[in-house]
Amino acid sequence: MAGIPYFEIHSFAAPGEAFTGNPAGVCLLDSFPDDNIMRGIAASNALSETAFVVAREQDLWDLRWFTPTVEVDLCGHATFAAGAVLLEAGKVVGDTARFETRSGRLEVRADGHQLAMDLPSIGFIPGRHAPALEAALALQASPEEVLDVNRIHGAGYQMWVVGHENLVRSAEPDHGLLRKLNTNVILTAPGGSGLDFVSRFFAPASGVDEDPVTGSAHCTLAPYWAERLGKTRMKARQIGPRPGALEVKTHKERVTLYGHAPHYLSGEITLP
Repeated sequence: MAGIPYFEIHSFAAPGEAFTGNPAGVCLLDSFPDDNIMRGIAASNALSETAFVVAREQDLWDLRWFTPTVEVDLCGHATFAAGAVLLEAGKVVGDTARFETRSGRLEVRADGHQLAMDLPSIGFIPGRHAPALEAALALQASPEEVLDVNRIHGAGYQMWVVGHENLVRSAEPDHGLLRKLNTNVILTAPGGSGLDFVSRFFAPASGVDEDPVTGSAHCTLAPYWAERLGKTRMKARQIGPRPGALEVKTHKERVTLYGHAPHYLSGEITLP
């Protein structure tokens, strides 16, 4: 197999802050190789997601995403990264990179000095507060709300809403127990210092203990906080060990995410 052009992009990096945002790998391909090869590349990259991109027609690409262990149905930050690579490399003739994916048509476009990405809204319903899950999350206070999130891929998803961002920041979950419970958790609270909300995302059931800045999680966070705060455009920050920043806007059944995607490295993957 010929060398594969490879890029690492830090999606939703905080402007002016080094080593922030969510690192995503992007592989530009002529065609998709065997799934085992893509899974192996993603495992070797050891990033939460690697995007595999194949050109279909002008300004339209097929896009697939792999964690180190599974293929997923939606990944926001790796889509954002793929769009950044294509726009930066001058491969987009117009102003928008469009992707055909398992989650339908997704788009990334330039928006001034940042990028904007269109994704589907992901719904939620009232969920069950499981004591085992609370023990696994090691929260310092019980949640105000527990919501079941429409399944994105594989494991179950819940969103836990707590009363203060310090509860989100101080959480020290037992990732092994979360993995056994087969549940990924979005943990969120109202934000301070000019932020509308903050979050963290724990996904050991999908092979990622904690994702730094999660685009797909904001497809649920945005409509939840829009309804609660009575706003359609909001400032957000994911505040785990590797933080990041973005803005979100809700409209009908879609969510637009705005942010920065600095280019960290590029090279070539060679396989035997």
